[in-house]
Amino acid sequence: MQRAFLKISTLVPGLLAGLLSFGAAPAQADTLTIYTTREPGLIAPLIEMFETDTGNKVETVFMKDGLGERVAAEGRLSKADVLMAVDVGNLTDFVEKGVTQPVRSEALEAAVPAQLRDAEGRWFALSARARVLYASKERVSQKDITYEQLAQPEWKGRLCLRSGQHPYNIALIAAYIAHHGEAKAEEWLKGVKANLARKAAGGDRDVARDILGGICDAGLANSYYVGAMRSGKGGEEQKKWGEAINVLLPKFEDGATHVNVSGAGVARHAPNRDLAVKFLEFLVSDKGQELYAQANFEYPVKDGVAISPLIAELGTLAPDTMPLSEVAKHRKKASELVDKVGFDG
Repeated sequence: MQRAFLKISTLVPGLLAGLLSFGAAPAQADTLTIYTTREPGLIAPLIEMFETDTGNKVETVFMKDGLGERVAAEGRLSKADVLMAVDVGNLTDFVEKGVTQPVRSEALEAAVPAQLRDAEGRWFALSARARVLYASKERVSQKDITYEQLAQPEWKGRLCLRSGQHPYNIALIAAYIAHHGEAKAEEWLKGVKANLARKAAGGDRDVARDILGGICDAGLANSYYVGAMRSGKGGEEQKKWGEAINVLLPKFEDGATHVNVSGAGVARHAPNRDLAVKFLEFLVSDKGQELYAQANFEYPVKDGVAISPLIAELGTLAPDTMPLSEVAKHRKKASELVDKVGFDG
């Protein structure tokens, strides 16, 4: 039997290869590996849609902290194809640690505004959230405000915020420095601290809770929490918090509304680089952006994609055009100023 097989294969070139491939299992699709600091549940719908559309498999490795350090330590042996994180500070940290690589993609560059991506393509924003003002429906009548005005005496004893050292607030303070310089940012921080109704602590949703409870009249928080609260995803109690507030979209006097982002980059030693780029392009496609908007109440970075109706109720967002890479340069100084003025004390 074996000799007959060899004879046939010798007489008929290529037949051996055909026989060996007949009945064999189909080739396995490439598996994309994502290292992420985003909660798995928030990106699961996007991953499932990508797998369905492409036939590729996706594995996620979730790390709350130390993602950049781990990838740097793994070096060329790293299995990471995509590095995904929340907050521009984390994205620029990838660049500083040298764990992402430059990407040139017409799809990505067309979808993501220049101020929301690295100039060399080492990270791209995928969704945005605005730093807005939650305000009591009963005790705050004004309909617009600037960030600068929050330091004015009229707000004394009326504001609630989470820790000044939280990345959301550090990014805003860094943006303030980028707009006005360190000296004015320090003066502003002192004014905001003087206007606090309680110690800077808790989370963004706690700002809405404390407004309902009469502890404060207003406070800075992220836009997407409004959708999370008002939708009932956080339970009936949080729905009451969301319904107790109006939401204002503050602007810088010389700019517009501060936004921070979630984003991603292609890992420096990505085993599946082309697939990683394909995944990022999917996330900024109309389909990917719509899912970001509807599932997580975030703003799409791509123009023309519909936002969640609960977020649309907040009004038209005019994002600040200050490049986030420029804002990120001032994060260290922002943190130092928070400690210097004793903001969290």
